[in-house]
Amino acid sequence: MTRERSDTDRQGGRSAGGLRSAAGVTAALIGWLFLVEITSGILQGYYLPLIPDLVRHLGIKDADFNWFEAAQLLVSALVVPILAKLGDLHGHKRILLISTVLTAAASWWLVLAGDFWSFLAAWALQGFYVVWLPLEIALIFERGRRTGHGAAQTRRAAGLLVVGLQAGAIIGALSSGRLFSLLGGDVSLTLILPAAAVTLVFFAILFGVPESEPLPGRTLDLGGFVLLSLALLLTTSGLTFLRLNGPETWWVWAIVAAGVLAFVPFARYELRQADPGIDIRVLKRRELWPVQLTAGLIGIGLLGGQVPLSTYAGTPRENGYGLGLDASSISSIIGAYLVCMILGALLFPLVSRWTSPRTTLIGAACLVAIGYLLFLPFHLEVWQVFVNMWIAGMGCGALIGAMPAAAAAAAPRGQTGVATALTNTTKTVGGTFASAVFGVVLFAGASQAVTGAASSLSGYMTVWAICGFAAVAAAIVLCFVPKDAFSDLPAVAPH
Repeated sequence: MTRERSDTDRQGGRSAGGLRSAAGVTAALIGWLFLVEITSGILQGYYLPLIPDLVRHLGIKDADFNWFEAAQLLVSALVVPILAKLGDLHGHKRILLISTVLTAAASWWLVLAGDFWSFLAAWALQGFYVVWLPLEIALIFERGRRTGHGAAQTRRAAGLLVVGLQAGAIIGALSSGRLFSLLGGDVSLTLILPAAAVTLVFFAILFGVPESEPLPGRTLDLGGFVLLSLALLLTTSGLTFLRLNGPETWWVWAIVAAGVLAFVPFARYELRQADPGIDIRVLKRRELWPVQLTAGLIGIGLLGGQVPLSTYAGTPRENGYGLGLDASSISSIIGAYLVCMILGALLFPLVSRWTSPRTTLIGAACLVAIGYLLFLPFHLEVWQVFVNMWIAGMGCGALIGAMPAAAAAAAPRGQTGVATALTNTTKTVGGTFASAVFGVVLFAGASQAVTGAASSLSGYMTVWAICGFAAVAAAIVLCFVPKDAFSDLPAVAPH
């Protein structure tokens, strides 16, 4: 009896030690990936204050800078699903390293680029960094799957990664303008810092991040990804041309329609494949399709609503609306908004323990809806705008990390990376759609404003209403998710 108890104790000790070891590895993994997300945030925040100086450096007009944003969104929408699938096939760390090399090369190219076309190509290729977060979530979930606590660990880790992302954005936004002044207005020297940061983080990944274990015998569905890329290319480029050329241009609508229709042959092709690139049958599951649709709906406010908020804050009060703030004050409001997103990301895993991941996701979407819809009656005072952005920011911060984590928990083994990446792709499509529609709406009402550059209040009200009701739709869609979804249940065999 004593010997049996002793053997049992030793086995229990080994099991506990194994769990402690796994948890320790995961903690170390999160630490290294936190550095990666800080770098990602620097890339997203560093260039924004420099846009007027970049315009002068390249000798272009302010409106021409829209092409840089459009090109990067297009590249990220096309490459993220493919790179994530390659991560599922060959190891997520390997593809994370490759995407970091490509991002670093593009960042150094920006340092050397001195004309519009060269800068445009480099800026677009820098969009490879967008795949970092989906690959990181897949790495964390695959490590956590071995302990049986993959979903819970991924939720906590995703919150910390979003903290790193937003902290990096704040660091980038605050440092670029100051460094530009210290360097005497030298654009090329100023652009060295983000390029150096990406280069250094490559070594952090190389030496600090362990590789995942891909399933053997998988192949890349090249035909499926060609059809998907064609559909995304037509849809996102059509929406971009809608913003640039206006809704009266008939061929813009033809491109958008062709892009939407192109998803039909893509879906039919994938349903015939034994090992599809995007498993349509998996996407149809009740745990997964609401998450993907929510990503697109939230992308409307998250990616499309921020620029209108900034321009509204800077609109002179002579119009009877707007806050009339200068650039410094607008930066402070944006900084506070980013801090609220950090709080939302940190609170999501804690609230999920008290309720459930599904309920917390619905609550986060409701916060986004409340924040934007409050703009309709309350938008004339700085404190009102701040409170609205605080509420919406809490919800957005929770959802940024929660959506890829939820997709990872709902996906079968071997499809974690591509499931998380699709949340980014649908979010990008939602943001592109919003940017196109909001650009048209705000431009159409500009003639009604007192000051020449301002848009009309009705245009801003339309933007806030669309963002708010899109979030309401997301909350409704998430109600279709099973109550026990995204929890630590036994792993599902790959389809």
